Amino acid sequence: MAPKKPLCLPFLLLPLLTLLLPQADARSFVVDRDHNRFLLDGAPFRYVSGSLHYFRVPRVLWADRLLKMRMSGLNVVQFYVPWNYHEPEPGVYNFNGSRDLFAFLKEATLANLLVILRPGPYICAEWEMGGLPAWLLRKPKIHLRTSDPADNMTKIFGLLRKYEPRGPLVNSEYYTGWLDYWGQNHSTRSIPAVTKGLEKMLKLGASVNMYMFHGGTNFGYWNGADEKGRFLPITTSYDYDAPISEAGDPTPKLFAIRNVISKFQEVPLGPLPPPSPKMTLGPLNLHLDGNLLDFLDFLCPQGPIHSVLPMTFEAVNQVHGYMLYRTYLPHTVSEPTQLWVPNNGVHDRAYVMVDGVFQGVLERNMKHNLFLMGKIGATLDVLLENMGRLSFGSNSSDFKGLLQPPILGQTILTQWLMFPLKVDNLVKGWFPIQPLKHSHPQTPSGPTFYSTTFPILNSGGDTFLFLPGWTKGQVWINGFNLGRYWTKRGPQQTLYVPRPLLFPRGAHNRITLLELENVPPQPQIQFLDRPILNSTKHRTYVYSLSSASEPMELSGH
Repeated sequence: MAPKKPLCLPFLLLPLLTLLLPQADARSFVVDRDHNRFLLDGAPFRYVSGSLHYFRVPRVLWADRLLKMRMSGLNVVQFYVPWNYHEPEPGVYNFNGSRDLFAFLKEATLANLLVILRPGPYICAEWEMGGLPAWLLRKPKIHLRTSDPADNMTKIFGLLRKYEPRGPLVNSEYYTGWLDYWGQNHSTRSIPAVTKGLEKMLKLGASVNMYMFHGGTNFGYWNGADEKGRFLPITTSYDYDAPISEAGDPTPKLFAIRNVISKFQEVPLGPLPPPSPKMTLGPLNLHLDGNLLDFLDFLCPQGPIHSVLPMTFEAVNQVHGYMLYRTYLPHTVSEPTQLWVPNNGVHDRAYVMVDGVFQGVLERNMKHNLFLMGKIGATLDVLLENMGRLSFGSNSSDFKGLLQPPILGQTILTQWLMFPLKVDNLVKGWFPIQPLKHSHPQTPSGPTFYSTTFPILNSGGDTFLFLPGWTKGQVWINGFNLGRYWTKRGPQQTLYVPRPLLFPRGAHNRITLLELENVPPQPQIQFLDRPILNSTKHRTYVYSLSSASEPMELSGH
C-alpha cells in the first residue's frame, strides 16, 4: 500500500483554527456589502491593525510587543505563517518554542487584539524564499508561483466590481517604512507622510493594516532577497522604520499614529510601557580559535560528497548557511590566472582559498577579478555562502551554491568534494572541541572563528553588538544564531541583542564570530545602548508610492 502523501502546512492550519471556534461560537463577523462595512457581533466594526511577525521576535517578548500595539489604539494584529518555519522537511512539523502558533494566538487574545491570519503558502515578507520551503527545490526543474500573471489592473478591478460592486474599504498593507538591503541606505518614511495618509483613510471609514507596526529581526539565516538588476539580500535588521523599533521601544511615529487613531475610536487609557533598559559593555578582545578549514572534520562529520561537477545546496539537502567545495589543481599555474564561474553561477558569495591561504571573493551579479597561482595538486577550497533565497517575484527557483563549474583560465575544474557544513552544531557544542590543525597566520584572513566569554555583573538589558573594522560574517551569542553582519558594506552596523539571550549576574556569556574575509588589527567588539542602522557611504534611494502624498526615502520594491 502506498504511503499517504503528507499534508502541506495550510491544510494543517485549518483544524488548528477550528479548535478556536468553540470559544467564539456566540460571536459573528459579517461583510455588510449593502452598507460598505463590517459587522462584528452585529455591530458596525472598523479595524485598525498592525503587522507583527512572531517569527521575527523571541517568544518571551511576544506579550510585550502585543501589549504596546493594543495600547497604541490598534484592535487587530495581522501576521503571516511561514511554511518553511514550520515544515523543515516534508511531513516533519514544528510548532514548538518560538514556532508555537497556538501560544502566539493566546497572547494576542490576552492583549485584547483580534487576529488577521495570513497562512500562505507563499508570504513574501522579505523572508527566506518567501516562506516556501527550500526542499521544494530538490526537484531541479520545479517552477514556483507560475499562475496567471494578472497584470492588467483595470481589468482586474473591473472583474472584482462585477462580482462585488459594494463592500467595505480596506488597505491591507499601509507602509509605515520600508525594508533595507545590504549596500543601500537605511529606509525611512517621515511621520507626516504616515499620519496624513492614515487620517485620510480613517476619515473615509476604511479599515487599515499598517505594515509593519513592529518589524523585528531576521535572526539566523532567515532573511530573504530581491533581484532588481542584481541580487539584493535583505539585512539582518527588519526595523522597517516602524512605530515600534526593532528593540520593542515606542517611537515618535507611534505616538503620532496613536493621536490620529484617537480621533476616530477609543484608545486604551494609561501610558505605554517605557523603553526597555539598555546595556553598554566593552570593548572586548576576541581571540582566534582557528580557521574554518581546521574544524572541517567537526563541521562535516559525515564526510564529503564526491561529484565530477559541483552540486547545489539543494541537491545535497543543505538548506541554509555554508558549503565548502574542494578540488585540486590539475596542473601547475605559474602565472596569475583568472578564476571565474560562467553564467552568473555563484549563488551567492564565494570565499576562495589555495592551500588554506585566502585569495579573494566571487559574488553573484558582481564582477570580481580573481587571479590564482599554485602547483599541481594544490588544494582549491571555495566556501559558498547562501545569502538568503529570493522572496519576491514569480518562478523564483533560487538554487544555491556553485551552479556552474568554475573555470581556471580555460580549464574547467572537475572532480569536486562537497562538504555541507553544520556550523550551528559546532558553535553550540564548541568546547572542549579544538581544531585538529593549527594554522594561525600572523594576519588571519579568510573564513576564521573568533570568540570570547564575558560576564554581566547586573541584571543587564537589551543591547546592540557593534563590530568596528570587521568585514562580513555570522555571530552567535550563547549558541543562538544572531544573524549576519556586513560592516564593510552596511548600512546596518549593529546587531540587536535581546536581553533574554544573555546570562545576567556574573554568569559567563560566550560570543562566537565566523569572520569570512578580513579581521581588524584589533579584533574587538562593543555592546552599545543604541542601534546604528545607517552608514553614510551609500547613496540614498528616493522612492514614492502612487498613493502617498510625498516621497519616501526607500530602497524600493
